Amino acid sequence: MFAVYAESMDPKDPMKGLVVGERPDPEVPDGWTTVTVKAASINHHDVWSLRGVGLRDESLPMILGCDAAGYDEDGNEVLVHAVISQPDWVGDETLDPKRSLLSERYQGTFADKVAVPRRNVIPKPDRLSFAEAACLPTAWLTAYRMLFTQADLNPGDAVLVQGAGGGVATAAITLARAAGFRVFATSRDEEKRRRALEIGAHEVFDSGERLPVKVDAVIETVGAATWSHSIKSMRPGGTLVIAGATSGDAPSHAELTRIFFQQMRVHGSTMGTRDELRRLAEFMAVTGTKPLIDAEIPMEDAADGLQRVIDGDVFGKIVLTR
Repeated sequence: MFAVYAESMDPKDPMKGLVVGERPDPEVPDGWTTVTVKAASINHHDVWSLRGVGLRDESLPMILGCDAAGYDEDGNEVLVHAVISQPDWVGDETLDPKRSLLSERYQGTFADKVAVPRRNVIPKPDRLSFAEAACLPTAWLTAYRMLFTQADLNPGDAVLVQGAGGGVATAAITLARAAGFRVFATSRDEEKRRRALEIGAHEVFDSGERLPVKVDAVIETVGAATWSHSIKSMRPGGTLVIAGATSGDAPSHAELTRIFFQQMRVHGSTMGTRDELRRLAEFMAVTGTKPLIDAEIPMEDAADGLQRVIDGDVFGKIVLTR
């Protein structure tokens, strides 16, 4: 079958190990099924895999991709939940210490077909196209969990989203506005600030710029470059939810004194559960909210999409279609 996969890994030249070609059809263990992929979106996780983060040499060659929307074996339109927990795990799958994501231990979604546990397949919302639905399982699910499970927000509360432009950040802006939060967003790029206003931010600011009010929560995926600003922007007792560190995970100013003295909470967050993905899909259907897609390109041109993610030349999601 057609597939986009990592044949090797290189921290400095991630595209060096990328291959667009053919791989064997997926093996389907007991309790698993296959989904015929119609669309799959690119995540930073795919770039990190090519750099050798979270992917072992013995797992190569590895088909990339966490997200997919397509048809199940009965012809139903479905979404794929990318978190693979152990078969006997009960409860929140993201807390299973042996969990993995598609394209880490198991072959990913940038292919004609992907094999997943049957429990990881959920119905696709009718209102969303395959390309739109393919944005949900990683970036949008991560943003949904950060906002509605981890941040302890109520309608009318103020939230700061750092780094407008990335998949999680744009999802968080859109979801937060749809949920009735007051939304602030930052970016170093003037065009991305303008786009953030278009998709739902009430006000936008340059990175590090002082906000007019202290926020109740911060959605943080940038890491070191914005950490100090995130902490300084929160009210006493506020919550910072972090789900990534694209600029590094060692901030020069950790602001520990401010954190403990003002009794702030720092809450880590990773992906989301199958139930949260179902609820996200229902939220999208009820509110009419749709993911922001930067570009839809044929899966054969995956290298172009991955390079744009590496360069930071995106606002929203890049979706690969079949």
